[in-house]
Amino acid sequence: MQDLNISIIQSSLHWENKEKNFSMFEKKIASIKEAIDLIILPEMFNTGFPMFPEKLAEEQQGITLEWLRGQAKEKNCVICGSYIVKESINYYNRLVFVNQKGSFQYYDKRHLFRMGNEHESFSQGKERIIVEYKSWKILPQICYDLRFPVWSKNNFAENRFDYDLIRYFDNWPAVRSKAWKALLKARAIENQAYVIGVNRVGLDGNKKDHSGDSRIIDPTGKNITKIKSNTEGIKFVKLSYKNLKEYRESFAVGLDWDSFEALK
Repeated sequence: MQDLNISIIQSSLHWENKEKNFSMFEKKIASIKEAIDLIILPEMFNTGFPMFPEKLAEEQQGITLEWLRGQAKEKNCVICGSYIVKESINYYNRLVFVNQKGSFQYYDKRHLFRMGNEHESFSQGKERIIVEYKSWKILPQICYDLRFPVWSKNNFAENRFDYDLIRYFDNWPAVRSKAWKALLKARAIENQAYVIGVNRVGLDGNKKDHSGDSRIIDPTGKNITKIKSNTEGIKFVKLSYKNLKEYRESFAVGLDWDSFEALK
């Protein structure tokens, strides 16, 4: 099993302006000089997080997917982030995982943030997915999903774990940054998996402040890397599968995990 080279991008976002965000992220992505397998952008990287999705939604095969395909091809890697997709009369906060050949998989946000009335404008995702990439099994999650441990619960059966890495894509406000950092660490420890949390910085169009605090955490709860609060930045990390495997074997709590069925 090979290591996985990952870059995370913590950035402010141009409110409801796709072209400006595309141009900004093109420059940031172009600045990555390492050989990379996976680039991770924040939640709703192309618009910020509006509560009126009809204004900014697009069909699945729209300009944002085409932009992601172009960036993935240019960097010869997978790139992922979430944006607003319309299907019939429904609007989804959809995370897409786009590879260098242009094919993609997606996950629709399950837990909609009712304190911000997200559930009144968006439709709930129905399915948890696990993406396989370079023999790694990756669980994508979005923002408020972080607060629901059963939805991200790892399982161990027949000497196999459900996944090796959880990725959280966020517009998590600064006022709750303490919870953000604590919950990311908890998800890593309880699931014996790497956790990546990528959050934006700056004020959005609703005057909500975001501190970022993006980080990558190992299965013991240790920060492998993090980006300084309230600053834009890019971090590169090589995740070791060997280290993950050795830790799981030396501290085999998976053998004693309770079993949960995925929610319907």
